[in-house]
Amino acid sequence: MCFSSDQRPPAPPKSSEIGRQGAIELEAADGNRFAAFDAVPQTRRGASLVLLPDIRGLHPFYTDLALRCAEAGLDTVTIDPYGRSAGNAMRDDSFEYPPHAQQLKPEHVLADASAAAARLRERSSDPIFTLGFCLFGGHSWRLAGTALQPAGSIGFYGRPSTAMEVLGQISAPLLLLVAGADKAIPLEESMAFDGALTQAGKEHQTVVYDGAPHSFFDRTYEQWASACDDAWGQILGFIDAHR
Repeated sequence: MCFSSDQRPPAPPKSSEIGRQGAIELEAADGNRFAAFDAVPQTRRGASLVLLPDIRGLHPFYTDLALRCAEAGLDTVTIDPYGRSAGNAMRDDSFEYPPHAQQLKPEHVLADASAAAARLRERSSDPIFTLGFCLFGGHSWRLAGTALQPAGSIGFYGRPSTAMEVLGQISAPLLLLVAGADKAIPLEESMAFDGALTQAGKEHQTVVYDGAPHSFFDRTYEQWASACDDAWGQILGFIDAHR
């Protein structure tokens, strides 16, 4: 498990109050109906965000994080990736995610992310970015090589092999936020991905947080507060540079 139920996302530099918010249902092009969550800022930053959760799906941590993103001015839709196998619902700590994660295919993530992007386009013509964590950090990077064509894709401690399959098709800049002491994804694997992106001429930035564990992006661990603050700065700086 990437987070415990009492953990909450670190706060970003605030630039907006939260406007409309709440649970919604979306339908992908393949007919999948799935849970999602809207977080709309009152003062827009000029960018929209498809937020992909960690392996547990649309847990309260990620509805909270969507609200944090709205406080940074990002119009955000966060999605649950398990609608096809687990039904249309948000997830709590009782959700047994492993069998559903095993059934998930990249085309499912693309279809659901595209439905979220379509909802964001109903609200504005702002460029759309993707942000994902853990399993879906890799999927966020992968989306940069798909028909979604985001303005940029950001991933925290993602698995590089997920995106390596479409390395040649990646057409948007990537931001890799890497936990230096990640026991799930060795640093060497992340740096090999960085090297492959460089060799392929793909625009990207890699930030390694030395000593930080997998899932450090949480203010429960006060010793990682500076890393969390820096990560917010990296996210917002990346979005501002490419919007």
